[in-house]
Amino acid sequence: MRIRICRALTVVLALLVMYPVAAPALDNGLARTPPMGWNSWNKFACAGLNEQVIRETADIIASNGMKDAGYEYVNLDDCWQISRDASGNIVPDPSKFPSGIKALADYVHSKGLKIGLYTDVGTNTCAGRPGSAGHEYQDAKQYAAWGIDYVKVDWCHTFPGQNAEASYTLFRDAIAASGRPMVFSICEWGSNKPWLWAGPVGNLSRSTDDIQDCWSCKRTWGGNGVVQIIDLMNNIWMYSGPGHWNDPDMLEVGNGGLTTEEDRAHFSMWALFSAPLLVGTDLSHMSDATKSILLNKEVIAIDQDPLGIQGHRVKKDGDLEVWSKQLANGGRAVVLFNRSASAAPIAVDWTDIGYPDSISATVHDLWSGKTTTDQKGSYSAQVPSHGVVMVTVMP
Repeated sequence: MRIRICRALTVVLALLVMYPVAAPALDNGLARTPPMGWNSWNKFACAGLNEQVIRETADIIASNGMKDAGYEYVNLDDCWQISRDASGNIVPDPSKFPSGIKALADYVHSKGLKIGLYTDVGTNTCAGRPGSAGHEYQDAKQYAAWGIDYVKVDWCHTFPGQNAEASYTLFRDAIAASGRPMVFSICEWGSNKPWLWAGPVGNLSRSTDDIQDCWSCKRTWGGNGVVQIIDLMNNIWMYSGPGHWNDPDMLEVGNGGLTTEEDRAHFSMWALFSAPLLVGTDLSHMSDATKSILLNKEVIAIDQDPLGIQGHRVKKDGDLEVWSKQLANGGRAVVLFNRSASAAPIAVDWTDIGYPDSISATVHDLWSGKTTTDQKGSYSAQVPSHGVVMVTVMP
């Protein structure tokens, strides 16, 4: 009996090493799976943001299959606001939003979608618009009155020595006091290691600097390419789960800086990360290739898996890598990832993903649709340069 107990404890400890218990998550009933939607910044930035763009985007999402695929948030990023009135209330830019935010929120809601806004815990936003420092409760109350469903809060123009955890906790409490449920997105760029404290504070927290529309680049002024972000996400996977998600930033799929293979790899890895899927392209000019990537429901299902475990790297051989994510049905999602300049074969052994090598499994390719049954011990595929093969493995 003692031997059996010891063996059982050994198995439990081994599983805890492979799949540690995540930190507590914000208990506001929201974001039990990663949020999905659209954000204005990556394509429209400050100059291109206006009421017409938001209305047209909501129309497209509601009618082109994106809503049915799970995309639900239409989020305004920086530059929707212009000033504060004599009472300190935040004022939308009348040249960009002549109908006001309440009317815009009502329109988005009429499409069966939800709407988000952007602000900052500093005195100003990154684009120099009014921030929320000193106005946290006032702003949250105003957002609630407008019918806002999602709030992204940046980290520009903060005070010297300002404490990130305290600042975002204050904003969390302001949202709670507003009386309206709102997804709370912390955006302090991973500067203060939010994975260590942001679980009970926000529904998602940015884990990296801003994404750039490139495969592998590092700007001198800040920002990361897709590959740099993938590397940064690997070691923090145990801090993510239902109610709180590590956020590698918004999607660049369709913006032109990546090839179609790179776009597909980008989307696959974000899904494996259980990352928020916030599209950042102009949906009115979306190519068929971009649409086919963003609407791949099998890949989206990996992102939205209810177990909510973030995938991580399990094997690396130079530029050839294997990443894996445990799924609620007992299977695994696996990405064979080729960072190199040439196509190459990549293999995953069952022992790499927590299975004994003696089992047979069904392997299903989420991009080609090909299914292989009775696969024993391992699976191998030719992977294109800067590309992926993404499969599910089910014993």
